[in-house]
Amino acid sequence: MEISLLEAIGDISADAWDICAGGVNPFVSHAFLSALEDSATLGAQNGWLVRHVVAHAPSGRLVACAPMYVKSHSYGEYVFDWAWADAYERAGGRYYPKLLCAAPFTPVAGPRLLVHPDAPEGTKALLIDAMVDIARRMAVSSLHVTFPDKNDWAALGSKNFIPRIGRQYHWSNPGYADFDAFLAALSSRKRKQIRKERRTALGPEREIEVVRLNGADIHEEHWDALYRFYMDTGARKWGRPYLNRTFFSLLGERMADRVLLIMARRGGRWIAGALNLIGSDGLYGRYWGAVEHVPCLHFEICYYQAIEYAITHRLKTVEAGAQGEHKIARGYLPVETYSAHWVRDDGFRDALERAIEAERDAVAEEIDELADFSPFRAPSTPK
Repeated sequence: MEISLLEAIGDISADAWDICAGGVNPFVSHAFLSALEDSATLGAQNGWLVRHVVAHAPSGRLVACAPMYVKSHSYGEYVFDWAWADAYERAGGRYYPKLLCAAPFTPVAGPRLLVHPDAPEGTKALLIDAMVDIARRMAVSSLHVTFPDKNDWAALGSKNFIPRIGRQYHWSNPGYADFDAFLAALSSRKRKQIRKERRTALGPEREIEVVRLNGADIHEEHWDALYRFYMDTGARKWGRPYLNRTFFSLLGERMADRVLLIMARRGGRWIAGALNLIGSDGLYGRYWGAVEHVPCLHFEICYYQAIEYAITHRLKTVEAGAQGEHKIARGYLPVETYSAHWVRDDGFRDALERAIEAERDAVAEEIDELADFSPFRAPSTPK
């Protein structure tokens, strides 16, 4: 294979990239990544220097690729390594710049090592070797792959990457006929709680209409409203919003068919909404915001409307973003997420490996404990 680095995803055709990406997860699609780059959300000015890895066969066909960035900070990653950076630099090292293979600003698991379906056996292993070689040649401190799927995580582990485990909360669909069938699977107390929350958010006295928008139904007025919600959430949480208004328009232009906006309006005015992206078998909730406080409206827009959509469209999962133990009571159960880390310095690697091993054990134990709070009824035991 001939390995090279791209300074912009626009330097390669969308078709070639997307064949390798597989079409399952929208966050590694050419359309999503190009919207980030072309809106100047990513770039050296933001500490995200684009360096995508691409591998071509002698025939010139793209056989493998990976979205990769040179990072001068750790913002926008959702797999936290601030303590690692502090320890490394207190010991006299220079942690930044580092390399990151990821879907930017997106704590969603998916493929990261993108391989053409007809590529020769061993192509993924060669891609990993190439990425490590690039890290060595650049003399960076480390190379991180965040939120890979389990297959990529295992492949990275076999190549001496340190495996790390995190936790999120996902809703799973075993094939519910409708939302009531989902409720029937819950304990009586949790079922009543959800019904009460939905009445609280959308009772007739609220005069709120919820609208789901997809594809050609999405217009600039909707992106204007959603961007207001997004910025309001960042301001209230003392956050640092990463995305600009141009990005949302480009998202609508390039992949509206994979976008689901769930919006609430009252008196003709948009007051709240959430952005979701649609995968081949999952719905991914990303950004939520509101300019009016309505009790339980967040649960309705982000959780219950998403579940209804997934049931109707026979999607297997709903992923509603990072963190949030409150999701358990609403049917979103704890699951493992993954990352993998290559470190150039052997001494630092040894210390990091011990710390991550202890962390993995703690996360696994915590997931087991949280499962005890499942809202689902225990299966009946045959007599």
